[in-house]
Amino acid sequence: MSRRYDSRTTTFSPEGRLYQVEYAMEAISHAGTVIGILAKDGVVLAAEKKVTSKLLEQDKSSEKIFQLSGNVLTGVAGLTADANSLVNYARNAAQNFLVSYDDEMPVEQLVQRVCDLKQGYTQFGGLRPFGVSFLYAGYDPHHRFQLYQSDPSGNYSGWKASCIGVNNGTATSLLKQEYKEDMNMQEALGMAARTLSKTMDTTSMESDKLEFAVLTLGSNEHVQPHILTPAEIDAVLAREKLSKSETDGAMRVDA
Repeated sequence: MSRRYDSRTTTFSPEGRLYQVEYAMEAISHAGTVIGILAKDGVVLAAEKKVTSKLLEQDKSSEKIFQLSGNVLTGVAGLTADANSLVNYARNAAQNFLVSYDDEMPVEQLVQRVCDLKQGYTQFGGLRPFGVSFLYAGYDPHHRFQLYQSDPSGNYSGWKASCIGVNNGTATSLLKQEYKEDMNMQEALGMAARTLSKTMDTTSMESDKLEFAVLTLGSNEHVQPHILTPAEIDAVLAREKLSKSETDGAMRVDA
């Protein structure tokens, strides 16, 4: 039945479904996991990088976390080319706002701008939906720290903790169990690392397979977005006893 209605994004099935949008969301469910956690003093993003070859220059490829503006970071899951296009669009929108108003673009306004574009690609013939979902971590003085999730349909919503990508159901269940309203950044980083360890198809956690980013406030309410270096990621994994050396040691003890 679906084959009669899935050749156009503008054709609804008798059940009221748009199959092209559902196919885009299915593509995202096979992408690397991205987790966002809202803490009382910041926001954490953590992502699994799909390292396809040891010959790749890891510092220049497989990016999952991007800085959109001075107050917004985003993690992506899905088609990399689609993500790059939307990231560039969001950066241009944020910079135009900054030039016009001499202030950073409010987080939800930036999210809505990108989602308006994504929604447009679901209602015109000759187009296909963007096969990518985003987690946005941002801050503005009015609403403080915020975490948003958006999908290919153009829908977005605010979250305290969320996950997109492969095994997102497992990750969401773990986040529900462990999330606390008053957790700080260190606790949020640890929870993100533990959750990723349950969703990744590996027995050991290594910094070259992960990306972490934090959004915090510095002195004078100055927003500080920061993508963690491999050494900082290793420190997080060591603190949670998830690093490769820790897991190898545990396996030797069990043996």
